[in-house]
Amino acid sequence: MTLDPRALSRLWEQQWPECPPVAHRLRGHHPDRWIRFHSLPESKRHPDDEAEYAVVLDRHHTVLSELNPGSDLLVITTEWTDSPALTPQRWPRRSEVAPAAQHWQTLIEEPDEEPEFRTWTRLYAEARPWRPGIVDAVLRAVADDEIGNVLLGPADLRWLYHPYDGGADVILPTRAERDALRDRHRTWLSTHPAGL
Repeated sequence: MTLDPRALSRLWEQQWPECPPVAHRLRGHHPDRWIRFHSLPESKRHPDDEAEYAVVLDRHHTVLSELNPGSDLLVITTEWTDSPALTPQRWPRRSEVAPAAQHWQTLIEEPDEEPEFRTWTRLYAEARPWRPGIVDAVLRAVADDEIGNVLLGPADLRWLYHPYDGGADVILPTRAERDALRDRHRTWLSTHPAGL
């Protein structure tokens, strides 16, 4: 599937009009459809060995498979710069794990900041034919806190999956779908009252 950046922007606006494609902002905009799963038992944040990486990847594969992305999985990765200009990529790890991603759009993090302190978020997108394991390099880089602000979703963006180092936030189309997913994986939930 070839991505058209303008079509992807229109689709994002249609599906997620209240929020820009900045992963950490989504749960605040959609708390009634949000759920967080931890990627290791006892809410351990980072894997220490291959056995723990296997648990992390298995949990991601399980939830993504249950969400059923269809034939293609959209992969959105991010890098940050101090300029809106398209310059050579500064985050080599991002381009290593998502080499086919193309520039989608650039956003300013905090428009009201003084110009010398502004940060620009450069988003890259690609579609990969879905199968468990297709984004393992991305998920491992996220687990190791080498990249961030990753979003995964189906071609129609009906749900969003945001892996982070320690777990994943999922935004589902409805509260009922969120509740059903939560109920299937209660042991992966946080004990924190806010679900964090």
